[in-house]
Amino acid sequence: MAEKLKIPGGAKRYGVVLFLFLLSMITYIDRVCISAAKDPIAAELALSDSAMGLVFSAFALGYALAQIPTGRLADRFGPRAALTGVVLAWSALTALTGAAWSLASMVVIRFLFGVGEAGAFPGSARAIVNWLPAGERGRANGVLFSGSRLGAALSFPLLTWMLGRWSWRPSFFILGGLGTAWAVVWFLWFRDRPAGVAVAAVEEGPKVPLFRHKGIGLAMAQYFATNFTTFLVLSWMLPYLKKQYQLSDSRAAVYSMVPLVMAASAQWLTGWMVDRLYRSSWRVWSRRLPAIAGFAASALALLALTQAGSAEAAIVWFAIAAFGADMTVSPSWVFCADIAGGKSGSVSGAMNMMGNLGSFVSANAFPFLFGLTGTASAYFVVTATMNLVAVFCWLRMKSPEPAVSN
Repeated sequence: MAEKLKIPGGAKRYGVVLFLFLLSMITYIDRVCISAAKDPIAAELALSDSAMGLVFSAFALGYALAQIPTGRLADRFGPRAALTGVVLAWSALTALTGAAWSLASMVVIRFLFGVGEAGAFPGSARAIVNWLPAGERGRANGVLFSGSRLGAALSFPLLTWMLGRWSWRPSFFILGGLGTAWAVVWFLWFRDRPAGVAVAAVEEGPKVPLFRHKGIGLAMAQYFATNFTTFLVLSWMLPYLKKQYQLSDSRAAVYSMVPLVMAASAQWLTGWMVDRLYRSSWRVWSRRLPAIAGFAASALALLALTQAGSAEAAIVWFAIAAFGADMTVSPSWVFCADIAGGKSGSVSGAMNMMGNLGSFVSANAFPFLFGLTGTASAYFVVTATMNLVAVFCWLRMKSPEPAVSN
């Protein structure tokens, strides 16, 4: 057991969380804008829904495959260099999306874009481990991932406005500048750990053999279900609402913001719950209870979606499903920090890899099951079942006493 450590850093610790929150927003604006721009892209490049499913899933596949390598980069070289590099890379590829001329070029660009974005959250996880004690990491992860949902929510009306003012190509060129600006400021301002903290104090932690530790396997399995659900909201929900309920672009964009704002609120609530339970007699359940409640709520909402008779009813159930799925995110990343210590970048990358394989399958499963059955209900039932399986994963996931604590 490492000696107990109170990580110094004062107000700068909260500055780090704010910077990561902004990064998370930019990450998802760049990621989700492809969904908001689906119709003009498909029209200009003559792409079917199945072809657009390949475009969506190309990102998810590249993102998943690069999780562990980029997580190791953050562990080896530190989050300052790692995040600067990956943000610059994906910002360039966001701009290059606007230069795509065919299905093949779009798939390659979005795959490489996924590779570039892969290091964002493992690198952020390592920054949080370096800068915050265990009793504050739930809220930090909640703030971090709430930025992703708010960024995704913002992307729908933002792209609707940008597409009305410019075409989709210059819109992607402009969006590439957001991440570039963040990377420059991050590199100049951030340091890998607070002044006065020995490297050994942060690096020390349990040895975790990837893919053989039972806790990691369960974390990976349940995160597959998390992303299977959330990727629907980030990719196919807006086109589905427009087609199923004959909504205008602007109305569908506004409706699509609601589940994502709810998801952000789930991040704030759950981050607080994780840290509050951690400081109580329920510490052993501080990661498990919020995640179990979230998966159960998401499963019930997805089943209710099969009976939604209006766009308003569908949005309510989408919002509850998104809220529940996002209740599982902060506990998952804090759990990885608990069991990994100084290997948190690599271990959280492994979990996020499996989660984004869930995104890859989800992107293709929705149009496949819809085409096979003529309805989205089959997809909703399959996803609800995955959420219930994830509940049983969490019943077996137990964090050890953290090496770094208050």
